[in-house]
Amino acid sequence: MRRTLYVKLLAAYLIFAVFGYIVVATFMQQMTMNQVEKEKAEALYRCAASFAENEALAIYKNELSLTNLKDSIDRTSKMLDSAIFIVNPSGLIVASSESPLDVDKPYSITNFDVTALSGSFYNVGNFYGEFDSPYLTVACPVTSGYLVHGYVIVSCDMKNVEAAANHLVNIDYIFLLILFLLSLIILIFFTELVYLPLRRIIKATEQYASGNLHYDISVDSDDEIGYLAASLAYMAQELAKGEDNQKQIVANVSHDFRSPLTSIKGYLEAMQDGTIPEEMYPKYIGIVINESDRLIKLTNNLLTLNNLNTRGMVLDITDFDINNVIRQTVSTFEGICRSKTIAIELTLTGDLLYVHADLGKIQQVIYNLLDNAIKFSHRSSVIKIETTEKHNKVFVSVKDEGIGIPKESVPHVFDRFYKSDLSRGKDKKGTGLGLSITKEIIRAHSENINVISTEGVGTEFIFSLPLSDDKDIPEDDVD
Repeated sequence: MRRTLYVKLLAAYLIFAVFGYIVVATFMQQMTMNQVEKEKAEALYRCAASFAENEALAIYKNELSLTNLKDSIDRTSKMLDSAIFIVNPSGLIVASSESPLDVDKPYSITNFDVTALSGSFYNVGNFYGEFDSPYLTVACPVTSGYLVHGYVIVSCDMKNVEAAANHLVNIDYIFLLILFLLSLIILIFFTELVYLPLRRIIKATEQYASGNLHYDISVDSDDEIGYLAASLAYMAQELAKGEDNQKQIVANVSHDFRSPLTSIKGYLEAMQDGTIPEEMYPKYIGIVINESDRLIKLTNNLLTLNNLNTRGMVLDITDFDINNVIRQTVSTFEGICRSKTIAIELTLTGDLLYVHADLGKIQQVIYNLLDNAIKFSHRSSVIKIETTEKHNKVFVSVKDEGIGIPKESVPHVFDRFYKSDLSRGKDKKGTGLGLSITKEIIRAHSENINVISTEGVGTEFIFSLPLSDDKDIPEDDVD
């Protein structure tokens, strides 16, 4: 498996870390050098100030001999590992750790600048040519009664300062390296935490693509990756359901086509080989025609459902009296109701009850529901049709006293070709598409249809339609 994302994350981190390391190291080295230099200068200045207040001031007050001053300078110089000068304002060196005491041969610093070496000022350089390499130099005035008698100059080789700074920088480098390695380990750990579920998701998508829709994604987290895994798992479940439904539809269609085709073929072969006498031809030709009509009806229903799914349903919305449509539809079932001694009771709200819908489509809905109720009703039973008005809606109920629907089958009654075990014995000629078409019609009106059923007691279908605005009802229809 390609580890592209993993490599990209590590590469991005390494690039960022190296770049950051270079930037931080560069600034850190300079900042450390400046800080060590400043701290060293402050330390040297404190020593120079102490020396100026004691030994140096004593020499100007004639309280200390030059020999003792020289000894004190040498001890302090050795302790500080620095050069010490006692200089007059004119630049004449009174005593120095860098040369023996010789009062007969005084030595002056060329171009000595008193103003440049005043206060706590420190300078990095060769100190007016006194040194061959850069030195850090501080100068502290020797004062008495606001009078400057001279200066105590303390100079430290910059190599010592740089060595101290480099030591600290090396420690910082080691710390940065340890921090870099620790962060890299943490990054690898967290990258694995992210990448591992991603690999599982990739594996799952590959399984889904190959047709294994029942593959389980074992990702247990509450973050976005966990949500993605759950969404993919849900998608796979729905696709699996759709695939199972498709297989079931194909099986049902094959069965519903095979039965009439088998009958047609059997009767025609019997007529061809003389098994059926000629005087019986009209009877069996009628059976063949009925089976052909059943195939045509099944094909038309399939085409209707396919058109609804691919292009949507085009509605011819008008205002019409739903009570009148119900009465007309009931009249078409008068013959079959008489033969089964089934009574149809109408409980309709008002003489006129106008709805805003597609008249032809709603008539088909009522026809399908009533046909379904008659098929599954017992002889000498009652079918009740009721209309009620509530909250700008009209509710139509079709209730029978038939065999009912098993509880486990109720959620599937609107599925294509679905037939419960009870309905298969009662409805051998049905296509199993009527209720699917009914639901699609109601859904196209942005309304709802529900079913309430108890096995052995009966079934009730209830659907809603929008109530017409009285102002929109044509006067001719009211009359």
